[in-house]
Formats: sequence, C-alpha cells, structure tokens
Amino acid sequence: MDRFLNTFFDQTINGLVIGNVYALIAVGLAIIFGVGNLINFAHGSVYMIGAYVGWLCVTRWQLPLPVAFVMVAVVCGLLGVIIERFGLRSLQKSARIAPLLSTIGISFMLDQLTQILFTPNPQSFPNPLPSGRIDIGGVSIGSLDILIAAVGISAAVILYLILRYTKFGWALRATAQDRDAAQQMGVDVNAVNRSAFALASILGGIAGMLVGMYFQTVYPTMSFQAGIKGFAANLLGGLGNIPGAVLGGLILGLIESYGVAAFGASYRNLFAFVILIGVLVFRPNGLFNRKRGLPPEPLTGTFIGNNRLVRIPRWLIGVAVVGAFALPLIFTNPYLLQVLTNAWLIGMIALSVTLVTGTAGQTSLGQAGFVAIGAYTAALLTLRLRWPFEIAMLVAGLFTAVLGTLLVLPAFRLRAHYVAIATIGIGEIVSQVILNWDAVTNGPMGLTNISPPMLGTLQIVKPRDVYWYALALLVLLALFQWRLITSSLGRLWRALREDEVAAQAYGISLNRYKALAFASSAFIAGISGAFTAHMYSYINNETFGNSLSILALTMAILGGMGNIVGAIVGAVALTVLPEVFRGLTDYRYLLYGLVLVLLIRFRPQGLLGTE
Repeated sequence: MDRFLNTFFDQTINGLVIGNVYALIAVGLAIIFGVGNLINFAHGSVYMIGAYVGWLCVTRWQLPLPVAFVMVAVVCGLLGVIIERFGLRSLQKSARIAPLLSTIGISFMLDQLTQILFTPNPQSFPNPLPSGRIDIGGVSIGSLDILIAAVGISAAVILYLILRYTKFGWALRATAQDRDAAQQMGVDVNAVNRSAFALASILGGIAGMLVGMYFQTVYPTMSFQAGIKGFAANLLGGLGNIPGAVLGGLILGLIESYGVAAFGASYRNLFAFVILIGVLVFRPNGLFNRKRGLPPEPLTGTFIGNNRLVRIPRWLIGVAVVGAFALPLIFTNPYLLQVLTNAWLIGMIALSVTLVTGTAGQTSLGQAGFVAIGAYTAALLTLRLRWPFEIAMLVAGLFTAVLGTLLVLPAFRLRAHYVAIATIGIGEIVSQVILNWDAVTNGPMGLTNISPPMLGTLQIVKPRDVYWYALALLVLLALFQWRLITSSLGRLWRALREDEVAAQAYGISLNRYKALAFASSAFIAGISGAFTAHMYSYINNETFGNSLSILALTMAILGGMGNIVGAIVGAVALTVLPEVFRGLTDYRYLLYGLVLVLLIRFRPQGLLGTE
C-alpha cells in the first residue's frame, strides 16, 4: 500500500510539473485566440525554437540560466511579432480557416529551418541545475520540478497583474471582447495583436526550454506534439479563457502522468488527442465556460475570394494523359519514373483532400490517417490472410471509407476550423493506435516483407510497370471523383460548402452528405495507402505522418480547391520541382510551407481556379 501511495504521489508531482508547462503553452494560445480569434498552429514551432535557443545558451555558449531565459524571451517574442506582422495581419478580414492554414505553413517553414540548421537528430540538453532531490513525506522533488512550478506560478501571477492593472491589459481585454468597439474607442488593435503574439510567444518559448531541460533533449519535431497538447489544454479550459487554460494544462498533465504509469510511455501522446476529440465533440466551449452550445462560428463557405476558373479543354487533358502513359517509352531513367510514381500516389491523396475540403467544404487535415488505415489493411490482408493484391487493395479502400467516416462522424456537428482541428486529432489517434497495437500492427517495428503490387499472377516490380500501374489507378480515381462531383451529389456538396444553414433549410441532410463526402475521400486515400505499402514493402507508424496531410492540402490549394486537374497538377509540381532542382531537395518542406503561405495570401483560388 505504501508503495502504491508513493507511486501515486510521485506521478501527481510529475503531472503537475509537466502540467505547468502545458499551461504556459495553453495560456499563450488563449491570449492569441482571445485577441485575434485565431488558432495559431505555429505556436508549437515557437515553443520548439525556444527549446533550441535555451539549448544553445546553456550548452554551447555556457550562459547563466537567468540570461538564457532572457535570451529565449527576446528571440521568441521577436519571432511572434514577425509571425503576426508578415504572416497574419493581411488575413484579418479573411475567413478564419485562412489564417489557420497560414500558421500551418509558417510552422512547416520554422520546423524545416531548424532541421537545416541543427540536423533532424535529437540534441542532448543536460540539466544545468543541481541533480539532488528532496524527499518530502515519501515524495521526491527535484530542483527542476521546483523551477518549473515557480515559473508557472510566477507567469500566472504576472499575467494576472498585467491584465488587471495595466493599460495594455485593459486594451487586450477590450480587443478580446469586441475588436471593432475597441478600435472605435481609440485602441490600436494592430499594436495589441502584435503585443499579444509577442507575449504568447515568450510563454511558449520558455515552456520549450523547460521541457528541453526536463526531458534532457531537444529535436525539431517536438513542435507538433506540443502544439496539440496546448490545444487540448486550451480546449479543456475553454478557448480564450486564460484561467481555464491554466487549469486545463494541469489536468492534462495529471492525466498524462497517470496514464503513462498505468499503460506505458508509448501511450503518452494518445491521451492529449483523445481529450482533444472528446472536448470538441461533447463540450466545445470547455469545462470551465458556462456556455454549453457550439462556439460562435461564421457560416460555412471557403476562404476563396474572387475566383476565375481556368477551363482546360477535354482534348488537352486526354493528350496529357496519353503523354503520361507514353513517357516511360521515351525516358527510361528509373529515378525519374520513381519520382513521378510518387507524384501519382500523392496526387491520389490530393484528390481526396480536394473532394472533401474543396467540393464539400469540410476542411480535413488528417488525411494521412486514412492513408495509414488503407496501407495497414491491405498489407495485413496479403501478409496474414494471403489475399490477392487487387482484392486486398479494393477492400482496404472500402474499409477505410467505412472506418474513416465512423471516426469523423462525431465531428459532424462542428464547424469551420473546429472540423480541421478534429481531423488532425483523428489522424494522430490512428497513428498512436498503430504504434501501440502490437498484436496487429507490430507496433513501432512495423510490417515487413509486404509483397509487391500484383496484376493477376504477375508481380509488378520494374519501375516502368509500377509507374503505369500507379498512373492507371490515379486516372480511374480521378474519373470516379469527376463522376461524383458532376452528379446531383456534387451539387449538394457544393451547396453544403457555400452555406450549411441555407442547405439545411432546403431539406439537405447535413450529416448524410458530410458522411458521403468523407467516405468517398477516405476511399481514395485508402487506395493510395494500399498501393504505397506494397510498393515500399515496409511501413510503420511514422510512414504516414501529419506532414503528408499538410502536403496534400498544399497541393490541392496550389491547383485549385475542388479542381480535379488542379490537384494532380499541384501534386506533380510539388513532387517533381524539388527533384529537378536537386539543391532544393533538403529544403522540400520549407518550400511547401512557403508555397502554402503565399497561396493563402495572394492566390487562394489556386493556379487553375476553384470549382
């Protein structure tokens, strides 16, 4: 019994310590959401950069710890100002999904820059504090635990005093309550926005440094997980609710600590995603807000402004398809064929995004989860049940359509950017289940010796044959999607995209047609995943990461949302161009992020226009 109590108290201390860090991240997100009504996906990257700045100060430059904290605050504060000024201010009058997507692009750029500067490998961050621990009633507390608690409490007190007793705090609260009214009363809302981003980024950067010291390591990909946990904590307390964000962070830290003790460290990230979805579905205003309904949201529609659709003659599309099939007869370079094969497979995912997001108006940022479901389903059917490849691939697509729709079903009552956040969480839950379901998925070891694609009894292994197979699948799926969007079903999806309230008033069943859109989209993504798994012969939980979802979305936006030809053009452009300019290969994701930010700002309708 004593051992159980000691373990319980130790986990409670650990949970409160890490919860303080989550609270710092969540408070920063709450400040930005309260002032700008914006969910800032770049906040996790600011947190990661704070960790690296702290690591440089402590390990490379041997600076005292207080000086390191000041350096982190200065660098991250300036970064927050730059993000607000150059990445978001011009999008203030756009639909809310536009700045959200812009922050995703900014996050991609920051993460890639960090990888270029410091390599993708984790860096050791030794704890500069004394290593001794204090036993209090059987509970062990370290010096770093005390520091994190002190920073968290101090930040909460200072923030309270700023908001309550300073002119900046009054302006911040006034802008959060009513931006237009505050501007009419003489408040410089742009300056308030800038200051809010700076303050939030300082908190996020300090949190990143503390986490780096706590886990004694920093790495570029730590940004995404931190951002999601900050969102989950923020949602627990209520978006924009600063005291709620503090409580949400502490609650999330405790749940994570108890969960790790009960199930193991591999489940650490799963709890945040489950909480994220649960709160979005059942209590989207948070546990500590009095409102119980859905948060206020604009009607549906897109962030697309004036749109001029580029009409491509069908004969020209036919010539392009014939040319694509004939290309291996002229160019036999295996590397070129492999690059184009990858473009066809990612093009299928871009098709699935442009269907559900562009045509039906349901922003999905979790398509990688659907791809993973299709990949694992087909691989397991061929490996363990010895099914023929063609049947396994078709069943994988159908199973992904059904399971993907069931997973997204609880989010159908959500709107606008809440749907985007929910789909991110769902995609990550799929990844975490794959990681931890060892009996079926083989856990982090993945599935090996997956047979190559088959056509009857013929193995498709030569680069030219694989190219043709993938291209044929892309053409068939594009025709399938074209038939859908030119039918009465496609017209109903577009009505749903433009105005859900009006569509419902005309008797359109919102949930039914959302389900059909996600099912069709998941089917296409599942087929792509199934073929990819057999082409590579090895997959694990990291094969289909969240970056794949953002990449497919960028391709769809580049070509034109809802535009089938545009999605394929975007896929080819963003897959082939970095390979043509070989010096850009290491900057691939930096390029994707930049393209996404510039498209949202200057050409949201894409190259070919939105249908």
